[in-house]
Amino acid sequence: MTGPLQLTFVTSAVDISTLPGSPAEVAVVGRSNVGKSSLINALANHKQLARVSKTPGRTQLINLFSMPNGSTLVDLPGYGYAAVPKEAKLRWQRVMANYLMTRPNLRAVVMLCDPRRGLTELDEILLDVIRPRVTAGLDFLVLLTKADKLTRVEANKAMSIAKLQTAGGSLKLFSALKRQGVDEVAELLHQWAHDPNWTGNGQTSRDASDFGDQSVGDVPEA
Repeated sequence: MTGPLQLTFVTSAVDISTLPGSPAEVAVVGRSNVGKSSLINALANHKQLARVSKTPGRTQLINLFSMPNGSTLVDLPGYGYAAVPKEAKLRWQRVMANYLMTRPNLRAVVMLCDPRRGLTELDEILLDVIRPRVTAGLDFLVLLTKADKLTRVEANKAMSIAKLQTAGGSLKLFSALKRQGVDEVAELLHQWAHDPNWTGNGQTSRDASDFGDQSVGDVPEA
């Protein structure tokens, strides 16, 4: 693939039960205001494709963007913003856990992290949620965003710390502003969405009711 990802906004959903089917999905996750919308806009080279909110925690919908082959980039709600009412926060954390653990055509997860803060407690809980699927073959990438704000020494230190925290998982520095890592990430997403040899990734068969009160929804603010 050369050039930006061809992404088209499809719809927003309040729950995974209302999501349309898709042959392959790549999910984008991260704390509120970590740069998920900026990532999507940079990958598509389209400044207004995904709305960049000035108010962290405002976007509480699952936003879907289609690719030409019918695959979908899934933008999950940001987590961890203290001003969001607790009831809504817990509900969305359960929705995310349900999606990440059971969605059958999920091929990869991209987690965004601000390297100036490192992985927070909520990030680590999310890692625990998806670890069984990663072990079973789910592709997983951690992007250290806003890399343009780091010196070379700071960037190297952030990469070393994140590598330890993610148990050697795949890591990349990323800057939407400077377009650092944009082409590489776009190529990865294109490969994941179009891989003809994909055979499965360890999804569970649990019912949605099993997620009524998981620990992922009951953690303190990080």
